Amino acid sequence: MGKNIDYMMELVNEYLSGKTPRYIFELDFQTEILARYKKMVREDRNYAEYFYDLLSEDGVDAGDGLSDTRFKQLIRRQYNKVKSVADDGFR
Repeated sequence: MGKNIDYMMELVNEYLSGKTPRYIFELDFQTEILARYKKMVREDRNYAEYFYDLLSEDGVDAGDGLSDTRFKQLIRRQYNKVKSVADDGFR
């Protein structure tokens, strides 16, 4: 992948591994996706759109009101879906 996509994947991975607390992750994620999305699209349009749909709209945005445990489960599930496409490609 490109450096912006890789950066965003690592940002999510750091949260999931416990290196970043939820409140910092949510702020950083929103800031970085706004700053990097157009660059991500130039790197790989399909993957960037999939990442945005799953991790931004159906992940971070959908996680409002969830407990920390449920939020992390949601983000992990969405991250694994995005990561599987990185590993296996779109089918």
